[in-house]
Amino acid sequence: MPVSEFAAAVLATVSDIPAGCVSSYGEVARRAGYPGRARQVGRILSELPAGSSIPWHRVVRADGNLAFPPSHPCFGRQKSALAAEGVRVTGRRVPGGYFRSAPCPAGGTRSTAGAGRRAT
Repeated sequence: MPVSEFAAAVLATVSDIPAGCVSSYGEVARRAGYPGRARQVGRILSELPAGSSIPWHRVVRADGNLAFPPSHPCFGRQKSALAAEGVRVTGRRVPGGYFRSAPCPAGGTRSTAGAGRRAT
């Protein structure tokens, strides 16, 4: 199945999020060149095949919360994958210091999105 230009841009943007950092769905959409399409970013990531190398776990809600409720199997996978990269998750929330906008705790660069702000 061919990948749309939008999907390709989203997947490339998610792949560019450094280990140890997170970005919001809205920030991914904005950086991919499609501001305002955060929900579509979530849809694209939800359709990734099992075993994909795309680091979907580095994308969280704009408020810093993981998108999944704690009872969902993906919640544990996302939380474990982030912890393995040095990202602290408290409850279901990633503190704002792990968003891309200055040097991430694990290195790399962060975005302009931060926990508690809407990234559009």
